[in-house]
Amino acid sequence: MMTAANTHAIGSLDANGQKATLRKWLLFGLAVVTSCAWHVFPVSAEEPAKEPAKEPAKEAVVTDSTKKDCRYEGIGEKSNGGASGMELFPENDLFRPLWADPKQPQQFMSVHATQVRGPQRSHFNMWSVGFGDNFGLVGKRNGCNGWQVGILPAVFAQFDLDSGSTDLINADYVVGIPVSFRSGLFSGRMRLFHQSSHLGDEFILNNPGITRVGLSYEVLEAILSLDAPGGWGRVYAGGATAIHVTPSDIDPNSVHWGFELRGPTMAAPLLAKPMPGTRLTPVFGSDFQAFEELNWTINTNVIGGLEWSKVGSDRRLRLLVSYYHGYSPYGQFFGTKLEMVGGGVYVSF
Repeated sequence: MMTAANTHAIGSLDANGQKATLRKWLLFGLAVVTSCAWHVFPVSAEEPAKEPAKEPAKEAVVTDSTKKDCRYEGIGEKSNGGASGMELFPENDLFRPLWADPKQPQQFMSVHATQVRGPQRSHFNMWSVGFGDNFGLVGKRNGCNGWQVGILPAVFAQFDLDSGSTDLINADYVVGIPVSFRSGLFSGRMRLFHQSSHLGDEFILNNPGITRVGLSYEVLEAILSLDAPGGWGRVYAGGATAIHVTPSDIDPNSVHWGFELRGPTMAAPLLAKPMPGTRLTPVFGSDFQAFEELNWTINTNVIGGLEWSKVGSDRRLRLLVSYYHGYSPYGQFFGTKLEMVGGGVYVSF
């Protein structure tokens, strides 16, 4: 027979047993959690020292060559992983854009005080905008050496700021196929492109005596470039010939040359501290072109300013001032002599 004392004793034993069992499960659970934490979050003195050392090694052996902007960095370098296979939509380009060329496909907005040179000299303020880029379709690279084929869409438009409604003066529409390559310090670009030029409706209405030229052409162009070691400068030269042009009596040939200089890249003042990695580079360039149709008169564009960029990014923003002297680079007015001074914002992707 179980007495009250026995019942009390058994209750005490059961309580003690439950406590002992609970203590065992708590210790077991603590051991499991500690073991998991030991493997997931290393706590030894050696492990934290090893982890940071592994990350740079992974970056150094990246074989995807398009991670570097080959237009400005890594010129002449070979990939540590060897040549890559064929790539669809390669990033950036192997040939640095001729950003001093007034007709380089790029995004920009600029304002120019423009003097029309000739028997009837006139002056007006012009707003010039451009949209376009070289979009890579397919290519193959070893570091920044290799080749690439792309597509080139661009629009260049000029507006009369002195008119009441900022009349569109002229618009040039360009589409083409660029092929670029790089081998060490040498690079090149060949383009087959079409351009058609059109006068603005308001400009025609406000200038009834204007003579419209139905100008359009297909041009084959080739440019070779030699970079300085380190990419601080380069020279380039080439030429072009129109394989079809309207009007048909326009002479087809032209030559093109120039140079670019890049100053030392530094941390961007005022921006590098709140936005780490922001860089500033002084830039300067001169572009020269001469056309058979215009008796080989040299058209000169001198441009310079500051370029902002970010480490690891292809995007660049430039604030530039420029001086142009020669025949108009814009289609409908290719036979008009101009002198322009101005500046603007240029964006590169």
